[in-house]
Amino acid sequence: MNRKLFRPTLTEIKEPTNNSSRSHTSGPQPHKKPAPPEQTHAENFYWIKQMQARTPVVVTLTDGETLHGTVEWYDRDCIKLTRSGSPNLLIYKQFIKYVYKDGEDASMGGVNGQ
Repeated sequence: MNRKLFRPTLTEIKEPTNNSSRSHTSGPQPHKKPAPPEQTHAENFYWIKQMQARTPVVVTLTDGETLHGTVEWYDRDCIKLTRSGSPNLLIYKQFIKYVYKDGEDASMGGVNGQ
């Protein structure tokens, strides 16, 4: 049995018979860059690290009020801030402007205060 490999000629590749259909090209298709992931888990990593280390943090709310304490737990919508000498708070994340580590070094802008 004699089998023949079908291979198009170079002219057939350069001059397709149907010019109106451009969806099937003879060359390889360019690879599209994949879309970025919906969830990077960076926020989860941050909260877990602060909880495990029991890092004292300052939570600044959107109205400018600052709260001091440690993060006891978190979920998708809120965090629980444990405070000494004051009631613990459940704070919705939508009202948090930013969070930073509490302490003299953090408030002074670094070790040297610069």
